[in-house]
Amino acid sequence: MKKIKPHSEVASQAILSMAKSFSFNSQKYNPNEGGSISLFRVEILSGLTVALALVPEAIAFAFVAGVAPLSGLYAAFIIGLITAIFGGRPGMISGATGALAVVMVSLVANHGTEYLFATVVLMGIIQLIAGIFKLGKFIRMVPEPVMLGFVNGLAIVIGISQLSQFKTINDVGQSVWISGDILLYSIIFVLFTMAIIWFLPKLTKIIPSTLVAILATTIIVILLKIDIPSVGDLASVKGGLPNFSIPNVPLSLETLKIILPYAFILASIGLIESLLTLNLVGEITNKRGGASQECLAQGFANSVTGFFGGMGGCAMIGQSMINVRSGGRTRIAGIAAALFLLIFILYTSTYIEMIPIAALVGVMFMVVIGTFAWNSIKFLIVVPRSDALVTILVTVVTVLEDLAVAVIVGVIVSALVYAWKTASRIRATERPSKTDKGAKVYEIEGPLFFSSANSFLEIFNPENDPKLVIIDFAKSRVIDQSALKAIEDVAHKYNSFDKKIKLRHLTKDCHKLLSKTGQLVVDSDDDPDYSLAVDYGVKLKIFGK
Repeated sequence: MKKIKPHSEVASQAILSMAKSFSFNSQKYNPNEGGSISLFRVEILSGLTVALALVPEAIAFAFVAGVAPLSGLYAAFIIGLITAIFGGRPGMISGATGALAVVMVSLVANHGTEYLFATVVLMGIIQLIAGIFKLGKFIRMVPEPVMLGFVNGLAIVIGISQLSQFKTINDVGQSVWISGDILLYSIIFVLFTMAIIWFLPKLTKIIPSTLVAILATTIIVILLKIDIPSVGDLASVKGGLPNFSIPNVPLSLETLKIILPYAFILASIGLIESLLTLNLVGEITNKRGGASQECLAQGFANSVTGFFGGMGGCAMIGQSMINVRSGGRTRIAGIAAALFLLIFILYTSTYIEMIPIAALVGVMFMVVIGTFAWNSIKFLIVVPRSDALVTILVTVVTVLEDLAVAVIVGVIVSALVYAWKTASRIRATERPSKTDKGAKVYEIEGPLFFSSANSFLEIFNPENDPKLVIIDFAKSRVIDQSALKAIEDVAHKYNSFDKKIKLRHLTKDCHKLLSKTGQLVVDSDDDPDYSLAVDYGVKLKIFGK
């Protein structure tokens, strides 16, 4: 009997594994890329690029959630730093995200920011539990069509979200589109930024093209004194170090009733987005695993953030793509991004506020182009219609609703499609028995479960079959209760004609399942094996009838 480890041991091992993950060389570079100095330079510059792009996003998501801009910046710093050190995939960037912000807004509006901070702490605890019990591995259940739909949908969402940067607040407090020269210059510099990012790598890769594009655009706008919106127009990024404080909420059951539903939703969305981003970054960097470790890191990061006035967050696909496209592969880039962000908050806010919004929008548009799976458009024509439908469905739901809903819908639809297809695959080959004279053998092909149970019943002909019928499961599997009920129903039909059936070539898992229900008539304790033609009778009235 397999010994079950105590929960405390499981937890300690999980935390120990997370601690051991602290390694700056987690991702191997090609020797041709240069030595450690070259590696360090690329990682630092990539981190700087990410930090610059993080500022307006953190501020924007804070506005969406209805909290102070510094709450978004503190979240980006704390979560980014902790997940960079302990996360399951070096190269990933985490911080405040729009998917979480839209859930937070109603909580903040109805109960205030202190309840949000308490919710973020509880959100982190839930994610820690998910990591301790290794629930992150269930991300493997997400089919490829769902992944494609998620990537495409998120790319579209990122692109649409950038359009809000072309809006301003008029004198009566309404959000309106900018116009005139401001709009023209903004579009010009968005295209200018995109052009640098696109063409510079063809000339040199010494400095990340994204960083060059941001600096070049900023310098030109300042020198020519062009009046277009900058980071400073969104909000001030100047602040001090985040202060530790326990969320000022009553420690009562009533408080728990308020924050628990939000915490569970935020934890679920955060983990889904983080784990899908983990898979996406893994495909680019050729790395696998780390799902449960990422759950632990996200949980730890959010638990800490809630005590320092941060709004909570998760992995950011846009920033992660900027990082890996800029050359960031190790934990150095993520740590550097977080530290640069802190430096911006403490010392260089004046200069950061000069960066034109158009430059950062251009960066994000290039992220959209790089993230969208353009080959999926071609594949939609080639792949089965069901897979194409799932991809389109997940894309649309991601855009219209949110990531969590889209993934859940995609997985459910994929499962139903699989069940429908599998139901039609169960069939049988009929032949006379070689071992039992006068008996008939049905060789079943395909899995027997709830979806194929009815098709299984239609295979047999009790009225015209001989006195003994052998059902051979060498090419089949008995999976669930519906399958067990179907076998019993077949036995009942034959029994009504004073005939009997035997089950042959049961696999070990099938044998165990049927024995557990008491459905098998077993004369010996032998282990089922394909090389042995062991026959089993079927007990009736197990599932009623």
